[in-house]
Amino acid sequence: MFRMHRLFVLSILLVVLLSLSAFVGLAQDEEEEEEFTTPGALFEVEGEYTMATVVKLTGIAWFDRMETGIAWLGEDYPTVTAFQQGPAQADAALQVQVIEDLLAQGVDAVCVVPFQPETVESVLARAMEEGVVVITHEASNQENVDFDIEAFDNAGYGIHLMEHLAERMDYEGEYTVFVGSLTSQTHNEWVDAAIEFQRENYPDMTFVGDKNESFDDPQVAYERMQELLIAYPNLRGVQGSASTDVVGVGQAVEEAGLEDVISVVGTSLPSISRDLINTGAVDLISFWDPALAGYACNQVALMVLEGTLPEELLEGELPEDGFGFENIPGYEEMTIDGSVLFGQAWVDVTIDNVDDWDF
Repeated sequence: MFRMHRLFVLSILLVVLLSLSAFVGLAQDEEEEEEFTTPGALFEVEGEYTMATVVKLTGIAWFDRMETGIAWLGEDYPTVTAFQQGPAQADAALQVQVIEDLLAQGVDAVCVVPFQPETVESVLARAMEEGVVVITHEASNQENVDFDIEAFDNAGYGIHLMEHLAERMDYEGEYTVFVGSLTSQTHNEWVDAAIEFQRENYPDMTFVGDKNESFDDPQVAYERMQELLIAYPNLRGVQGSASTDVVGVGQAVEEAGLEDVISVVGTSLPSISRDLINTGAVDLISFWDPALAGYACNQVALMVLEGTLPEELLEGELPEDGFGFENIPGYEEMTIDGSVLFGQAWVDVTIDNVDDWDF
């Protein structure tokens, strides 16, 4: 009898503990939900819209983070169905096919990060003819668009990276550059401005070889860097463009034991370059938050759909009181050049602050 009583008491205690655990877990979930914040709606939307963001490729950290921003927009504007799609590999023809499929579905807007801007021109022209709003990102030369949204002035960003690279190279020695594609407009604007700036300001530095094409693939960047280490044994610096460039380059540098010899800077995300930054194989990365960029692109598309953009912007000029989004850091005060809107959204990350970022 005593044993049965003891088992009964233990059973009751177990139920109580499980209930308390569930309550604590629920409280923690509610606390986490309370801490989570989106940029917040900037205006009320009258219509119901379906908006698709088409990225260069899916399955990499950069565009995974951008998809987070697309989800934020859907939460902030309940009458908007916002989602992201893209090809499984960086291929211009596959990206065109994704856009064509979306047009067949009758979307109201497409926000595109083109792999090759010239390749998507015809399908974007068709989209505009069908009344679909077209916004691009990382494609300041795109013609068939309502607007292109850039996180910053591209030449200024390339120069900014070169200044950091030159400082770490003590302003002398051989360096080279990587781009995701030789037809990627923004990547080439960055490195072209960087090379020109170096030639005008750092005469003891020398650009060697050609632009190295990585196709946004860290393995390609890794293999190409291995080749460069053989071809240019005096190489002292690398500037990357695609988010995965410094990852592949840094791995090759680390394997060769050249962390203290070769300086590596470029665009990336802390989540994929953190280990290499901590070992010194990568010296500095810069980035703009893809989530906020995706959100900004879609918010502009939404304003075009709603007809709420200032008339001056539609004519390629800034309103007298300026233009920007108070709900999106880095895009509060934007400038314009034709149909291109520029923010001021880059962030620098080194070993000193790499752990401040969780993406």
